[in-house]
Amino acid sequence: MAEERAISLSPSRTRSAFTSAFMSSPRPPRKRNIELGETFVVALLVASGAGCAYLRGWEGIWRALRFSADLLLEITPMMVLSLVLAGLVQVLVPHEKVSRWLGADSGWRGLTIASVAGALVPGGPWASFPLLFAIGAAGADIGSLVAFLSAWELLAISRIVVWELPMMGGEFVFIRLVASIALPVLAGIIARRIPLPLNLPRPPRSVGRSS
Repeated sequence: MAEERAISLSPSRTRSAFTSAFMSSPRPPRKRNIELGETFVVALLVASGAGCAYLRGWEGIWRALRFSADLLLEITPMMVLSLVLAGLVQVLVPHEKVSRWLGADSGWRGLTIASVAGALVPGGPWASFPLLFAIGAAGADIGSLVAFLSAWELLAISRIVVWELPMMGGEFVFIRLVASIALPVLAGIIARRIPLPLNLPRPPRSVGRSS
């Protein structure tokens, strides 16, 4: 009996039982950290609401809420379509290809591709930022993301055709493009030199995996 008890309490069996019990126990859910940006937005919202109530009364609060509701109804369809597009990018585009073409080792080619893509993306921020987040989560590095966003802000073809060219004329558009066409790539190069990590939520392993 003593020998059987010694065998049953051997270190290897004890370690195996402890590991099995530890691995089978459910892990507690991680608490979501409140980011500094979210805290700032909430504080700004509270301060703005208090200021509006003090200066305009409750009528001002209701006018602000009505305007917000109208704006939400206006941009919600585009936001939904943009989020669907971002999900399709996650599923259809292999992450290995995104990392190869837009990752940290893509060099000038990745910055140029990101700049061209940013200039071609139409619409406002509700269209561009979900796509920016999708390619970032798929493997694009900080330089490519900065180049994409900078090109969208400076070289967006849709804004040039619809607003800038009719209102400012061809000469102004030509001068501005010549002066700013290299800025997205330059911004991407500078971003890659800044030693800060890029922390974006990664999708599940089954998403975006090529068969």
